[in-house]
Amino acid sequence: MARRSDELGFRFYAWMACIVIAGGIAGLILMLIFSRAVYAWGLLGAFFALAVVLLAFGWLYDRRQEREIA
Repeated sequence: MARRSDELGFRFYAWMACIVIAGGIAGLILMLIFSRAVYAWGLLGAFFALAVVLLAFGWLYDRRQEREIA
């Protein structure tokens, strides 16, 4: 029997399952870290720490993109 071109095989679903599981674990770890920060520094302090981390990531990402363009 010929395989249809629009069928998705086992490899695709296995890959998607791995991505979903890894995303769930990463989300769990991030929520644990954030909840500990809320407990230690309060809600405003935790959001400030999260903002600092995101700004640092954005700065590094922007520098890498700038180097690739130039």
